[in-house]
Amino acid sequence: MHVDQRSRQIGLVVAAILVIILGLSLRAFGYRLGLSFLIVKYGGSLLWGAMVYLLIAATLPRQKTGIVWPLATALAIAVELLRLVHTPWLDAFRETTAGALLLGKVFSLWNILAYTLGITLAALISDWLGGKVSRGRLEDQPGSSQHQ
Repeated sequence: MHVDQRSRQIGLVVAAILVIILGLSLRAFGYRLGLSFLIVKYGGSLLWGAMVYLLIAATLPRQKTGIVWPLATALAIAVELLRLVHTPWLDAFRETTAGALLLGKVFSLWNILAYTLGITLAALISDWLGGKVSRGRLEDQPGSSQHQ
């Protein structure tokens, strides 16, 4: 793997970890901080969508946003649709903390909207930051038009 791809992959994993920490913090402390239900609930869903994008992008570092975005969106929608499926073992898993965080309990079209927004924001920010890094590296290289 090329160094730039490896650096990008590490950056995406670090960003995903930060998003996970932010999402867990929002769910744990949001109400105590006086945040509204909408901010806590759908902010968490937005962050979950961002996490999905970042983890898929980290898993597929050579793929462009045009491939990763639809994959992340399809996975998020599939997980939401899975909430319509009820089996004893799946419902038992949903009652655990991990199950509630990973799969959720109740189907909601609003969650799909929040996931899609989170995925889109993560993609845009990732692309913007990736472009900044690439331009910075290009400008620092000897022989570039900036130094001639």
